[in-house]
Amino acid sequence: MEGTQTFQVFNRGPSSAARLVFFAVLSLLLMFVDARFRYLESTRSLLSELVYPIQRLATLPNVLWQQTADFFVSHQNLLEENKVLHRQHETDMAQLLQWQAMLRENQQLRTLLALQQRSQFNVQFAEIVYAERDVFRRKVLINKGSAANIQEGRVVMDDKGIVGQVTRVYPWLSEVTLITEKDHAVPVQVQRNGLRSIAFGAGDTSHMALRYMPVSADIVKGDVLVTSGVDGIYPPGIPVARVELIERDAAYPFARIVCKPLGGVDQHRFLMVLSASPALPARPETMPTPARLKTKGAH
Repeated sequence: MEGTQTFQVFNRGPSSAARLVFFAVLSLLLMFVDARFRYLESTRSLLSELVYPIQRLATLPNVLWQQTADFFVSHQNLLEENKVLHRQHETDMAQLLQWQAMLRENQQLRTLLALQQRSQFNVQFAEIVYAERDVFRRKVLINKGSAANIQEGRVVMDDKGIVGQVTRVYPWLSEVTLITEKDHAVPVQVQRNGLRSIAFGAGDTSHMALRYMPVSADIVKGDVLVTSGVDGIYPPGIPVARVELIERDAAYPFARIVCKPLGGVDQHRFLMVLSASPALPARPETMPTPARLKTKGAH
């Protein structure tokens, strides 16, 4: 009983309500002093610096989760965007290629039109509609035939030079044999000095050959060959090929000369068909010799 009384004596003090009122008044006083004189500014800054690492550690899991979620969302969005851009790139590339092809055809048609206006022959525009599937036959079919007054032997060219010759005519189509057809011959001459020769097709659209040219012939790499017009089929002066390779060997009587066609024999779709060349006098079958002339004179 005596111990209980002693414990109650030491526990005597302000009541809970009094302590609440005291601390409330103290808090208001400190708030007034801090707002009025800013005495606790340095203390508050120090406490915030001490508490900041704890705050960061407390928010770190949420930040990491949010960053991880953002990463995967961004990654997925980038993948989808990359697919869309890739498809758009393919579409744009296809349209660009079509536009470039149309631009080239337009430029070629402009050049052909200019050539038509300057040409001394009547010309007709034609379009290639079929090409031989046999790689060893250098022939194409154009969309002009006898209905358009196309005849066999007509010369076909593009804006760069000779392409071929009409060899067969149908009502609505014509067959054109390319100058690169194997053993197809075109009488030519060197534009630089007028030296005449014959260019033969080699069965390959990339080159032709000058045969039976002496080793000492005045011809050099880069010479341009034009039609000579001596055969009565190809008009004179139309570009045919350019000399690309010359091999001279004293052991052989003839040089090996390789030429590259100037016309787009396997490139363009639009061509020009020239009208017939002016008629030439008929070639005599045999030439009279001086002995026969004297014999006729004696009689």
